[in-house]
Amino acid sequence: MVVNRKNPSHAPRSFSNPLLCLAPLALLLGGTVSAQTAAECSALASDARLACYDRLFPPTYVGPTGQAELTVPPRPDPGELPAPGRASAVFQNTWELASSAKRGTFALRTYRPNYALAGTWTSDINESPSSPTRAPLADARELKAVEAKFQVSLRAKVVEGLVFPNADLWFAYTQRSMWQVWNPRESSPFRSTDYQPEAIYVLPVTGRLGRLPGDVKWEMVQLGVAHQSNGQSEPYSRSWNRAYASTSFTRGDFGLTATFDRRFREDLGDDDNPDLTRHIGNTELRGTWVPGVAATSLTWRTHPKALDKGSLQLDWSYPIDRKHPQGLRWFVQVFSGYGETLLDYNHHQNRIGFGLTLFRL
Repeated sequence: MVVNRKNPSHAPRSFSNPLLCLAPLALLLGGTVSAQTAAECSALASDARLACYDRLFPPTYVGPTGQAELTVPPRPDPGELPAPGRASAVFQNTWELASSAKRGTFALRTYRPNYALAGTWTSDINESPSSPTRAPLADARELKAVEAKFQVSLRAKVVEGLVFPNADLWFAYTQRSMWQVWNPRESSPFRSTDYQPEAIYVLPVTGRLGRLPGDVKWEMVQLGVAHQSNGQSEPYSRSWNRAYASTSFTRGDFGLTATFDRRFREDLGDDDNPDLTRHIGNTELRGTWVPGVAATSLTWRTHPKALDKGSLQLDWSYPIDRKHPQGLRWFVQVFSGYGETLLDYNHHQNRIGFGLTLFRL
């Protein structure tokens, strides 16, 4: 080699890092290994061959800017049914208590149980509804003890993160009807329908405050206002307005929700049912049990000054298809006490019904 002494910049330079000498060899070897492995992939069947190539050469997606983007696994749908047997997961997903469970606003969700009981039987059909301010009026129709019962209940979140982190404001609507569908002689009338719109503020309980002794978890606090009426004229008109506070706890497969109602005062002359809370109660305790795909709840309503009134209601459901427990389910409901409907608020009866329910949307 001839060295140009007049221009030292043309002199050969020594490598400052001997590892750089191995770079071409490493690239060559790397290409050989890849080629050999790719050759092995080509000998496989179509599906297995594609998977083999994907492992060797992971696909890289190019975004709108022309730069390569990392492949991010899809985020799991928080609306999916949580693992069976965990009451806390049911509360967390149903009310979207954590930031990871949020599903946005103005999307319709189920609220209270949505069901259709094609057949229910009552021990005492209410043929003469009455109240202290409304004289009894015998129903001219011949009512049957067997009737259908159904309920539609929906809710939508209207504000996320209101005042406190993860605290949300919901609007809900529930409609429950008693239908004399098995009474064609009387033209199968609707005996009673109750309408209930409400607003609910849901505040999650987080951190140390939510962890109680005995593995009990304090899930949330709810504050709400509700109106309920049956939309009928006097003497069958029944209605009330109330504010309520509710709180929920879980432990393993069990959940407990306590609700306290405060009825708004009305003028006695305008009040269709002044003794309503004495009969249906102003305190509600609801226990839930979700040991697997089955779901059971027991609801007790009472009033501290009228413990001989109130009601008990047992709900049990089981999926028609065990692979889709969040879909249609068999449903059994047993009720005993006062206030199954507003029209029956001061009428005691026992009822059992069978039908279908939709677990959750």
